[in-house]
Amino acid sequence: MTNPKLSILQERLTHSLAPERLELRDDSALHAGHVGAQEGGHFHLVIRSRKFAGLTPLARHRLVYEALGDLKALGVHALSIDAQLPS
Repeated sequence: MTNPKLSILQERLTHSLAPERLELRDDSALHAGHVGAQEGGHFHLVIRSRKFAGLTPLARHRLVYEALGDLKALGVHALSIDAQLPS
């Protein structure tokens, strides 16, 4: 990953959630011209972690947001999350 934002996001998620699967994609180019695009990037996350076992989808998303911290400070405007249960 050459994008520093992606590297920081990946590091935080790896450290906090020990994912079995982690895919991050920068979709910012798809949102060029969108008013929010001026506030930061648009990203898509696919993550599978044992820490999601027994949690509702909403609780999984909250865990991801807790792991990432202040997204605005990282330059993230939007984050699409696919938080999967362990295989």
